Amino acid sequence: MATAKEITAKENVYKNIRNALIDKMDNPFYGVDQDASVYNLLKESNDVTFAQEFTKVSGKFVYCESVDDLGKKLKYICFENKLQNIFCFEDDLKQLLDEYEIAVCDDKTKILEVNTSISYCECLVARLGSVVVSSKQISGRRLIALPETHIIVAFTWQLVEDLKDALAFLKEKYQKKLPSSITFITGPSRTADIEKTLVLGAHGPKELFVFLVEANDK
Repeated sequence: MATAKEITAKENVYKNIRNALIDKMDNPFYGVDQDASVYNLLKESNDVTFAQEFTKVSGKFVYCESVDDLGKKLKYICFENKLQNIFCFEDDLKQLLDEYEIAVCDDKTKILEVNTSISYCECLVARLGSVVVSSKQISGRRLIALPETHIIVAFTWQLVEDLKDALAFLKEKYQKKLPSSITFITGPSRTADIEKTLVLGAHGPKELFVFLVEANDK
């Protein structure tokens, strides 16, 4: 049974709510543009900003002037980092790797045996230095999460400024039927759960490369 003190406290709460509804306070933020960006304007272009932000979170950025330049730099990076037998699903990427004599694996049963994978992405978010991938891509989620090293190939037309622009990009691409899973990857996988020491590669790739290819058209 409720005590008189409890009833009084409850009545006071109701009274305060009633008074607040009757004597409404003027909105101190009247006229605020809800659609305006809360961020400062970028000081650099999207490609430069992305490169800066991506490298800040331990990502490895490589700029390519053309698809041919991409092939040459992929071969060099694979040789320098001893990346062998790269897992890949996209046919045109496999063809490019073959042209530059880079060993490719596309057998899904061996995905746990390879330490490097390569794929495209949906887009790149310049301000965050983030890579956007989705469940509608051929590569799927396992290709990105399982290997120690993952290589993303993107084109300059895939650069967007902010998070909202990335969602608008996807809505336009998929005619407003968004993928069931959209993932924003900001640098290699990391955790500080173990004795508050930063460890890379705990829940995903230890190394993340982005090869950005100059291309104005899709």
